[in-house]
Amino acid sequence: MDFTILDFAVFGIYILGIILLGLWVSRTKKGHERDSQDYFLAGKTLPWWAIGASLIAANISAEQFIGMSGSGFAIGLAIASYEWMAALTLIIVGKYFLPIFIEKGLYTIPEFIEKRFSTNLKTILAIFWVALFIFVNLTSVLFLGGKAIDTIIGTGDGSLIFYSILVLAFISAAYSLYGGLSAVAWTDIVQVMLLILGGFITTVLALDYVTPEGGVINGFAHILNSAGDKFHMILSRDNPEFFNLPGIAVLIGGMWVANLYYWGFNQYIIQRTLASKSIKQGQRGILFAAFLKLLIPLLVVIPGIVAYVLFTQPEGTTVMPGIKEAFTKAGGGINYDKAYPWLIKTFVPVGFKGLVLAALTAAIVSSLASMLNSTSTIFTMDIYKPYLNKNASEKILVRVGRITAGAALLIAIVVAPLLGNVPQMFQYIQEYTGLVSPGILGVFLMGLFWKKATNKGAIVGVVLSIFVAFLLKLPAIDLPWMDQMMYTLLITMVIIAGVSLTVSPNDDDPKGIPLTAKIFKTDSVFNAGSYVLMLILAVLYAVFW
Repeated sequence: MDFTILDFAVFGIYILGIILLGLWVSRTKKGHERDSQDYFLAGKTLPWWAIGASLIAANISAEQFIGMSGSGFAIGLAIASYEWMAALTLIIVGKYFLPIFIEKGLYTIPEFIEKRFSTNLKTILAIFWVALFIFVNLTSVLFLGGKAIDTIIGTGDGSLIFYSILVLAFISAAYSLYGGLSAVAWTDIVQVMLLILGGFITTVLALDYVTPEGGVINGFAHILNSAGDKFHMILSRDNPEFFNLPGIAVLIGGMWVANLYYWGFNQYIIQRTLASKSIKQGQRGILFAAFLKLLIPLLVVIPGIVAYVLFTQPEGTTVMPGIKEAFTKAGGGINYDKAYPWLIKTFVPVGFKGLVLAALTAAIVSSLASMLNSTSTIFTMDIYKPYLNKNASEKILVRVGRITAGAALLIAIVVAPLLGNVPQMFQYIQEYTGLVSPGILGVFLMGLFWKKATNKGAIVGVVLSIFVAFLLKLPAIDLPWMDQMMYTLLITMVIIAGVSLTVSPNDDDPKGIPLTAKIFKTDSVFNAGSYVLMLILAVLYAVFW
């Protein structure tokens, strides 16, 4: 089924609506000039439901809809551990990390490093994060999004990728550059509702179509019977995808490194919690996001498994002829990341196709807007203000933030088409981010919870962690990359401890954080919700072990 005028009309209404909404919610009151707190932290006015929705909208992007669906095709439900373990990670972040960040009054994550360690280390990490956001996060989201639109609207030959990238960049820039985090966070509420609705429609239609008898229940039973090996959360060592998801390590190993780094110390994620009205609102927002994370595999992984079942059916019985040609790349390999766009193009009817594309675009645009705002926040507050213009006015800081976001987007537009085809983009991003994330996570964990950690120990630890990470990637060592991350984290923490004790064996570091039970006290709503969530997770892993 081709994209029709009706689908284009629905998609166009979404584009116009989200831009107008972003501009409207970010308008300033008469007589009030937008300052840096307004632009970068939404004036610290976000309630829990806006925080939770914005966390998910910032997180769910082309990496999940396209990349994780492709991994669902290749690996199966096991890839859902990224979502379900993230739900548990969010509870830890809300209880043990966020109270300290709020108490410190942070704008940025590098700012914590300055208060705990030194300005030099903060600057090093700030430069690193700006580069990471531009050359990894922004470019990969733009490229995956462009490839998805090319498959859905065009022929999938790549001819529309660059034009699609331009459209995505325009939508995200149209409101986020002007309104800052306020525009991003409030539009995310609509974006997350749209992406859940669009994802739900695709999943239901795919399950209904996968078996000749029809019906969602029949469809799920069919894929369960046809691809039972795709429904194991813990992969055995003989599984060909074991090195991507190494068995029990997803529960007690390197998965924690990826999740704690991403949800606890990633600027474009944690920034909306720093903008909360209060610590209680921030924690409840995190709890809300954790429950939403439980739903994501239903929207992105199950469709990938449906595509796998259709792909592997015998030629005479396949529901959709030509599927093998659609997924086969030049050279004979399989393009897993075509799974979700192909399902949209194949199964979703006229009108709804435009809605589902709008949902996919919403996921992409909300993440792009979040990344742009966080890139500009770090550059403006951690690089420009302290080094280039210490006396900058609030008006100048806002202007620099907008210019920075615009420049970052232009660079990403140029770089994104160069990424080419990667078999499993989601896994690729996780693996190569994993070269640096363990060292940074080690610095933060030691800085938060060990008062003897020193600046020298942190600098030596984070620098050596990169060499350790590359060493553990040597073929002779033959470790799954997730195990490499765990060992890199542990070795980094040992290095930080060793250097710190050498510098100051007896005394706590003067910048060490005094921790008390009162800091980590949470209310009854957060506690009860956390217990319910952990119970649900225990059941899910018991059923799909």
